[in-house]
Amino acid sequence: MTLTSGPASVAATTDYTITVDSTGRGATIDRSMYGVFFEDINRAADGGLYAELVQNRSFEYDPADNAAYTSLTSWAPTSTGGAGSVQVVDDDGRLNERNRRYLRLDLRGGNGGYGVANAGYNSGIRVENGKRYDFSVWARTDRAEGTPVTVELTDPAGQPLADALRLQVKGDRWAKYTGTIRSRATSSLGRLAVTGGGTGTLRLDMVSLFPKDTFRNRPNGMRVDLADKIAALKPGFLRFPGGCLVNTGSHYGYDAPNFERKRSYQWKDTIGPVEQRATNANFWGYNQSYGIGYYEYFQFSEDIGAMPLPVVPALVTGCGQNRATEDPALLQRHIQDTLDLIEFANGPATSTWGRKRAEMGHPAPFNLTHIGVGNEENLPDAFFSRFTQFRAAIEAKYPKITVIGNSGPDDTGATFDRLWELNRGAKVGMVDEHYYNSPQWFLQNNQRYDSYDRNGPKVFLGEYASLDNRWGNALAEAAYMTGLERNADVVKLASYAPLLANTDYVQWRPDMIWFNNQASWGSTSYETQKLFMTNVGEHVVPSKASATPGTVAPISGAIGLSTWATSASYDDVKVTAADGSTLFADDFSGNDAKWAKVAGRGSWSIVNGAYVQSDQGAENTLVTAGDSAWQNYDLNVRATKLAGREGFLVAFGVKDTGNYYWWNLGGWNNTISAVEKSEGGAKQTLVQNNTKIDTGRQYDLKVEVRGRQVTLLLDGQKWGSFTDDKIAEPFRQVVTRDTRTGELVVKVVNAQDSEARTRVDLGNKVRVGAVARATTLQGRPDDVNTAYTQPIQPRESRVFGVAGTFTYTFPANSVTFLRIQAR
Repeated sequence: MTLTSGPASVAATTDYTITVDSTGRGATIDRSMYGVFFEDINRAADGGLYAELVQNRSFEYDPADNAAYTSLTSWAPTSTGGAGSVQVVDDDGRLNERNRRYLRLDLRGGNGGYGVANAGYNSGIRVENGKRYDFSVWARTDRAEGTPVTVELTDPAGQPLADALRLQVKGDRWAKYTGTIRSRATSSLGRLAVTGGGTGTLRLDMVSLFPKDTFRNRPNGMRVDLADKIAALKPGFLRFPGGCLVNTGSHYGYDAPNFERKRSYQWKDTIGPVEQRATNANFWGYNQSYGIGYYEYFQFSEDIGAMPLPVVPALVTGCGQNRATEDPALLQRHIQDTLDLIEFANGPATSTWGRKRAEMGHPAPFNLTHIGVGNEENLPDAFFSRFTQFRAAIEAKYPKITVIGNSGPDDTGATFDRLWELNRGAKVGMVDEHYYNSPQWFLQNNQRYDSYDRNGPKVFLGEYASLDNRWGNALAEAAYMTGLERNADVVKLASYAPLLANTDYVQWRPDMIWFNNQASWGSTSYETQKLFMTNVGEHVVPSKASATPGTVAPISGAIGLSTWATSASYDDVKVTAADGSTLFADDFSGNDAKWAKVAGRGSWSIVNGAYVQSDQGAENTLVTAGDSAWQNYDLNVRATKLAGREGFLVAFGVKDTGNYYWWNLGGWNNTISAVEKSEGGAKQTLVQNNTKIDTGRQYDLKVEVRGRQVTLLLDGQKWGSFTDDKIAEPFRQVVTRDTRTGELVVKVVNAQDSEARTRVDLGNKVRVGAVARATTLQGRPDDVNTAYTQPIQPRESRVFGVAGTFTYTFPANSVTFLRIQAR
């Protein structure tokens, strides 16, 4: 029985076997194993999941958020025959201390109104014919008889999209005015115009427009299509609010007053009435309104049936920064804030913070059980000393809460090893791992957790992805997930990241769900994640599969030189074959004709007999030379850092500008040195230490390549070595049992261009139903789901003739889940 392969071309058929111990029992899989991670990156909150349609609704945008911002960003004056002027003011007449600016309209009469119009996010405000929208504004007027205010939805030319809403503002004290607008047209280019009539001064703040329909009809709620897609995953947990957003406080100011910009993310800023919440500079370069705050995160978790998992700052920076706040009083304040957060989530309505929760509309506890402290810290000992204090305080007051540590920003290296040593020694219950790697890495590392200590800390894989959204990436991630499930006794939680991306504000890719004003769609990885997350099973069933025939070829490729935000000089480049013959030499006494450059990457020239890259602002200035077929050679080069943030980048095994190895000396702002492997532009670290590079000093570098073994020497001393011989196995599987339905779930990933004809042996101790249900995702490796086409979608079918032993052909480049009745 062969499921035909659809759109993907089939080069050949490879034979495999899967043997299942159908009566055996492997690791128990927790209901919460797969979840989602929400961070406000790529405009995921404002203009995204948060259903508010007005951008800069409280006039708080500032150049501190983004150099292009002003307090009137997204706003423009508008007139329907009236006259006046507009100004954003920060004075004692403000609405509140934490939301300080407001709009002042000085009205000078005329035959109509004068005011402002808001363009929303992306290209405009999305409205749909027949739908209702809730408008609100805080306003005051100094005109004794009041000021008439007209609210309109128009297209960019001023043509109406809805019937106008008319309000009368009375009194010179702030009051909230509300109304509902029904659209009579569909447009993604809408403008919200608010105009005042007559004369006098009209003050406005918190101008808001919400769809009447939000997810679960929550006030201040979520955009329905995005929330529905997240809910459809049936996530076991929701990690929030970051990520790098959380723990970059030394960069922003952990102790900045709550009305100043660039304050670290602190949960108490995000609760209470929205008009009283602060706005803040987002780590990712824009303004965040805190319209989605901790209450909304907890509420959303409950609405989608997910365990809430907040992450709080540890007062040590991560995400490429290396600072720790040295202030014991500030540390104790943040520890107390964390204790208060747990009370806000779990405390009775009679407690101080439980009462705050109840006042917001949720008297019952949110049942918080896990909390993360810190994220991707680069100073392991400084972080862990602070983490230990958080953990001690939390466990003393709330012993049932699991306090989660972390292992830094990568899957390996000195920081990773040190943090795991510290977590293990302190018997931390769970450690958060993060890594973004190439598809090849995910295919090579399926067995990563096979060797983890079964009695040590459990793993929370809080962020992972394979650095693109093509189907080939999703296949590699799916292959890796079979290893996560097989090790469900170690890997207790896992979440792909990031979750959301607005197509007009992309700062990171890949992302699971993409959206614009009018539509949203799941990436190829979304479809894979959904298939795994909705077909987990209660426990693993022991199984094994045969491997794909093949061998690992020697490392081969040309050589290269590069810099990153640094000016450097290179000289006496020589490549010698293993037999001693010279393959390449350049002492730069002539021109640089032997070197291939990439236009726009740096400024390379020969200066005083050396090859100099002089642009300190340029990143990845790679120039290459030699033959991509070279194997088993030595590369020698002399390098001198002239100026800048980092050190040298010496490449070998170069196939092209996206596929190579390089020795990165003085990387990450001259804090870490490593060998990185780039495949399709996605990098993974193979070996790492803390070598730093001095400016003005010449270094002798040597790279010895022998087969898959590489040895690196710095000034004649061995710096490090590695063997890159892991096999990228394209055929992976895991079997779980769904005790509710009595089915075995055979999950198979075939990440290659060949069909996989597979003999499946379920044994003779199980009664098997003759008909199985199959769900298949299949496509070409380069397929991408977009707003206009989603080639990667699940396909349901029935498989006949299933028995204790049967043969099934898994299509090329596919993920297949077979549900087999087995008793």
